[in-house]
Amino acid sequence: MYPDLNRLKVFYFVYESGSIIKAAEKLHISQPAVSQQIKKLETEIRAPLFTRLHKRIVPTSAAHRLFGTVSPFLEKLACEIDNISTPMDRPYGNLNIGAPIIFGTTYLPRICHEFRTRYPDVSFRVKFGESDVLMDMLNRGNLDLALIDFFSPYDQLPGKPDLYRIDALMQEHFVLTCSRDYYENRVGQDISFENLIRQDYLTDENDPMILRHWFWFYFNRAIPDLNIVMAIEAHQALMACIRKGMGMAISSHHLFAQDIEQGEIISIFPKREKLINTISMVSLRAGLPTVAQKAFEIFLKERVGSVT
Repeated sequence: MYPDLNRLKVFYFVYESGSIIKAAEKLHISQPAVSQQIKKLETEIRAPLFTRLHKRIVPTSAAHRLFGTVSPFLEKLACEIDNISTPMDRPYGNLNIGAPIIFGTTYLPRICHEFRTRYPDVSFRVKFGESDVLMDMLNRGNLDLALIDFFSPYDQLPGKPDLYRIDALMQEHFVLTCSRDYYENRVGQDISFENLIRQDYLTDENDPMILRHWFWFYFNRAIPDLNIVMAIEAHQALMACIRKGMGMAISSHHLFAQDIEQGEIISIFPKREKLINTISMVSLRAGLPTVAQKAFEIFLKERVGSVT
């Protein structure tokens, strides 16, 4: 049995404002009508929602849980109603985008600013994170578009890969790196599988997916649990740990290009081929892209292509 939707709306405003009087003013109805709707809703869900203390009301635990359920629905409904009433021939509304932190901080601020210069009715909500986190947010409907480090559709895309639209944006070269001192003292020029899996490793991922891909790419072998001596969220901090000689880690070649050229950082290649990471735009095929999302995807491809 579903509660009366109008009563849920009344409850939302009472909870949000913390006052029956203020809720009545916002809803343009009388205070007794608000109180009556709350009492009927309490009867429907068979739980008290507010405790009356003198001239104020205090939400119960049931009210907190109900508000957590009702709030996203009503707020999204209000947003969609606004979108429905706007012209459909121009970009408008919010875009929720997820991106890796390095790509996001390097490219997105300028690109989003340029896009809003052209389409000022579009606003952005950007989330930085690892690919698995961003994909989970995309599947939950919390993102319109995820920009991810993309290696394998079967490993990275939960469910069936054909559920997603995937468009390549740019490529970067991933390398296994360590400091010169670490290489000389610990690796000793022995870059065999057996020696490398015994080393200390650093990662900026919750799950060292990229390390697994690196070993599979160069040795065609799955790795055992590596000795992860540092897991740190920011890649810039990871690079500092590499330079300090704490261990070995995967990074983008261009970030260490000068250090590698000067011999301060060693990049390891068990064979001549390079491990290429493709930054890709991923969205759900089942979703219906808005005019704003379609325009931004085209704009993003153009801007990233002009600087890579």
